[in-house]
Amino acid sequence: MIGDPGGPTGAVLVADGVDAGLVWHTGHPMHEQRDLAAGRAMVRLENRGVLSVSGPDRLTWLHSLTSQHLETLAPGASTTALVLTPTGHIEHVLYGVDDGDTFWAFTEPGRVDALVAWLDRMRFMRRVEVRNRSDEFTVLWLAASAVGPLSAGAVLRTSDVPADDAPAVELLLPRDAATPDLPEAGVWALEALRIAAGVPRMFVDTDERTIPNEIGLVGTHLDKGCYRGQETVARVHTLGRPPRRLVGLHLDGSGHTLPASGAAITHEDRQVGFLGSAALHHELGPIGLGLVKRSVPLEATLDVDGVAANQEMLVDPTVGLHVRPALRG
Repeated sequence: MIGDPGGPTGAVLVADGVDAGLVWHTGHPMHEQRDLAAGRAMVRLENRGVLSVSGPDRLTWLHSLTSQHLETLAPGASTTALVLTPTGHIEHVLYGVDDGDTFWAFTEPGRVDALVAWLDRMRFMRRVEVRNRSDEFTVLWLAASAVGPLSAGAVLRTSDVPADDAPAVELLLPRDAATPDLPEAGVWALEALRIAAGVPRMFVDTDERTIPNEIGLVGTHLDKGCYRGQETVARVHTLGRPPRRLVGLHLDGSGHTLPASGAAITHEDRQVGFLGSAALHHELGPIGLGLVKRSVPLEATLDVDGVAANQEMLVDPTVGLHVRPALRG
């Protein structure tokens, strides 16, 4: 990590990884977490890619392409939609909201160009326009209690990550607009709140094999059909169990460092999964999220790159309908 003379006073930047270049903390990360939860600070997510989909067919078109039920999405309602591969693995994510005229969304760092290009190829004869708006908009995270009057052109989305037990929002803000009058906190604080809430981050807590069932994202994804990868999601839910499950990890805090993202998770000297993300929480101490094999006992103590970890169940290993066809001999 390195200091940033041009950022907030005492700012330290993320040196590597998916959030490299963002503010990591400003000197007091535990205080920053409390300030974020209380609505006394905000986080800049400058590296998120922002896109818009406009046109009268936008919601029915997105409904047909993504895992989420979008054709009746009300203005102002927020959603998280996935684009799956034909075999049901997570390929893209849209953290979105519709304003009645345009569907706005952001996605994870470094992925907006591929997402926009894929959506544009799928337009065919639909009356939609897809635009990459990353040069025009930035993303801020803050507690809902801290939201004041919005600048012209700003778009507000309810965040999947709460401010402890209170709602929070992501503000898609024009880059030339005034930001809220709040001090800036770092992504360390936000990541700690996210991990404590058990909210997986796509492409950090997932890999190229992840299906929605493994991380608890089934919900309305099962209330509709006819989207790419739907067969896998429905088949696993109806006939089987997901091969892996997302788990919360309470890490041994006697050491001075956290395991790195991607570290192997082992049980009885066998690798059973990997660590997605980890952070030091102001109340819970060192915590993380991992993907582990469904067969790992819930009560087992795991090893994360030499650090002992107790599990918190986030996805039930027996999730699904468990219907078995009655086969006739």
